[in-house]
Amino acid sequence: MTAPEYPVPDSTEPKVRFVEDRLPRLPIFDNHFHLDPHGRGVEAVKEFERAGGTHLMLVHKPYWREGRARRFSRTLDEFREQFDTTMALAEKARAGTGVTVFVAIAPHPAEFTKMLDAGIPPAEAEAAYRAATELAGEYVRDGRAVALAEVGRPHWRPVDEDVLARANELMRHQFEVARDLGCAVQIHAETATPESFADLRAWADKAGLSPERVVKHYSTPIVDVADNHGLWPSVLVGKGAAETAARAGTRFLMETDHIDEPLVEDAATKKRMSGYAWRHANPDKTFLVDCTIVGTTGEVLGPKTVPRRTRELLAQALLTEEQAWTIHAENPRKVYGIEVDL
Repeated sequence: MTAPEYPVPDSTEPKVRFVEDRLPRLPIFDNHFHLDPHGRGVEAVKEFERAGGTHLMLVHKPYWREGRARRFSRTLDEFREQFDTTMALAEKARAGTGVTVFVAIAPHPAEFTKMLDAGIPPAEAEAAYRAATELAGEYVRDGRAVALAEVGRPHWRPVDEDVLARANELMRHQFEVARDLGCAVQIHAETATPESFADLRAWADKAGLSPERVVKHYSTPIVDVADNHGLWPSVLVGKGAAETAARAGTRFLMETDHIDEPLVEDAATKKRMSGYAWRHANPDKTFLVDCTIVGTTGEVLGPKTVPRRTRELLAQALLTEEQAWTIHAENPRKVYGIEVDL
């Protein structure tokens, strides 16, 4: 996404390409950012930093296993291997940049449905998923992670009522683990609406988890607590969403959901697509055997987006510096108990 140019009053002076060149330095926090061993990795974080980013939440995701046909975990050892990959990516980002990297870790909701798709009995799949959640909790308990994410339920395709009921109970268990740890969760679920916020709040209440510890990832700009029921919207700050959120107040977080996916070429068809799309199109093929990495994608939003969008809002007087500090420093402190400062 390309930022517009902003002319200066004196036409003899050079134009500035990025808004951040003309405004004071501020803490800038991207609340939902992925890295991938087969993606740009540290280079994506460097791009975030060059644009003015200072802090980010690195969120776990399922990673490709070289030479294996499946991406999703089934055993506790596989989940541990995947979680440790996230921790290693965080360490590399810290070592290679000046960005402060926090980590949120949990078994992804798709892990459960993928186990069912593979024919694993529901009770066995549930037990494996619960064990993985408990394992993620250990990373929070020992200070390597600060939150559980992504937790939630399937929304990417229709599932029958039994699967949804089981997924909701697994989400409730994740809320209970977060309650006992005193940490926050980031929810991966259906599109945020007042109705979905109300339902998620009800599940949090059942688990005894404070709504102040519940973040709706990939959220629409529903900032009013009357509509988000006290949960925190983590707004995907595409054009329009950031402006809408800023006009409504400051009780929200900003994210890109940058997934750092590799761009792959299928060995048979020579078609190019993101690794994510290739996986869905070719569930029986093997990564780096039936495809080749030829680049990376910018999905969902690029690493520069949160810094740029924040600076644009400041330039347009939709945010004051004090309000920007609230969104990028005070709000993460309230939700996660972390320090975001310069």
